Amino acid sequence: VQLQASGGGSVQTGGSLRLSCAASGLIFSSYAMGWFRQDPGKEREFIAAISASGMTQTYGNSVQGRFAISRDNAKNTVYLQMNSLKSEDTAVYVCAAGRTAGVSRTDYDYWGQGTLVTVSS
Repeated sequence: VQLQASGGGSVQTGGSLRLSCAASGLIFSSYAMGWFRQDPGKEREFIAAISASGMTQTYGNSVQGRFAISRDNAKNTVYLQMNSLKSEDTAVYVCAAGRTAGVSRTDYDYWGQGTLVTVSS
């Protein structure tokens, strides 16, 4: 199983980015997908999750109303649209695949390597 995240980069405060995560080696439409982020020295933080069908989305409190998760099962890809970015959103963003669209790291079986997002003023 491979999960390849892309789309990270540097953006100014208030800007937007769209992350993508391309999956291979699994039946993508059978897996819930999640995004987490990690800052050095901090625990991995839940950002967003989407059910296998795409019908249900869940968000972490810190990004609710600013970020949106979506998926295209025909392209085996999950997206994270990030708007109104803040400096505290700076982190490595990692995608994950699991059987349930949960908020815990233990809900996910497979993890990608992540993409760095840097937000500066």
